[in-house]
Amino acid sequence: MYGLVNKAVKDLVVANFGEPTWLEIAAEAGVDPIFISMDSYDDEVTYKLVGAASKHLDTPAEEILRQFGSYWIQFTATEGYGPLVEMFGQTLPEFLRNLSDDLHGRVAVTLPHLKPPEFYTEEVAPNQFEVHYKSHRAGLAPMVTGLLEGLAIRYATEADVAHKATLSESPVHEVFTVTIH
Repeated sequence: MYGLVNKAVKDLVVANFGEPTWLEIAAEAGVDPIFISMDSYDDEVTYKLVGAASKHLDTPAEEILRQFGSYWIQFTATEGYGPLVEMFGQTLPEFLRNLSDDLHGRVAVTLPHLKPPEFYTEEVAPNQFEVHYKSHRAGLAPMVTGLLEGLAIRYATEADVAHKATLSESPVHEVFTVTIH
């Protein structure tokens, strides 16, 4: 993953628990506490950070990932990717209808080593969507739940997000239901 991801993990921890806690988590994970946004890091670095944060904060890794997913939406907007999100829609339903691999394709222009997940969405009923997530990275379903919750917050929309099913594990294929109120 790119350093941008690990930098967001750091920022989330520092914002909620302070710099000393971040330094303890990075040390527990056995990783350098400073990340360069545009450098590529082994996925294991991120998994170690989540594991160390889970242990240090006495919070299940799934909850850490969910909170991170929600935070990621806010973080990427401050890192200059907000206009990209807005290109895909001015409302949550519009964004979900337009969610496709084009989003990551545009990001890949600046991040050449990006190995993004795939997303596609089906509108299954008025104001209800199934979001399909495919990735070679295992264990990130809670993060996707958080991403979808973060999008609802970004668009100031009340929505319920639920992990509906795991359709395959290699590659990972998860399905989420987003119900907009």
